Amino acid sequence: MARSVSAADQLLYARSVVNSLRRTVRAFRAAAQTAEDVLGVSGAQHFVLQTLAEAPALSLNDLAARTLTHKSSVSVVVSRLVARGLVRRRPSPQDGRGIVLTLTAAGRAALARAPESAQNRMVAALRRFPASQLARFASLFERFTDELGIASLAPLMLFEEERAAGRGRRRRRKPRRAGA
Repeated sequence: MARSVSAADQLLYARSVVNSLRRTVRAFRAAAQTAEDVLGVSGAQHFVLQTLAEAPALSLNDLAARTLTHKSSVSVVVSRLVARGLVRRRPSPQDGRGIVLTLTAAGRAALARAPESAQNRMVAALRRFPASQLARFASLFERFTDELGIASLAPLMLFEEERAAGRGRRRRRKPRRAGA
């Protein structure tokens, strides 16, 4: 028979979860800032660069699967990397209709200056969980997002949407001093 959890224990567990989430968000923000400072790219772009460094992607679907992301989200990130000259799209040598995504020399050089992305570390950590624990964690986290009322939000790549949204904002001008 399962033992009853006291209200004090429940608060300790809740604090532990909140503190773990705080650490996670803090680490991801810091990693995204490092990617911006060192590479001039978003955290999501850094993750895609590292994923492509492991092996060329045979398609956007392949890259989406390897980054655990939807094809539409990874497509936006890839387009930005192609525009910056860090990733190359070329026709598939197999059929000429598909594409192969690879790092350019500039992409490899940029990546050589950067630490491992936070998303790479997260995926590696999740892969180290035994399947039964990962299934339980996934179930609990899905329930958590449902309880927060955010389960229907599109799961965009981490720290890509914030960066894109920030570019569209205009800076406020400082008020002029009287007599200036």
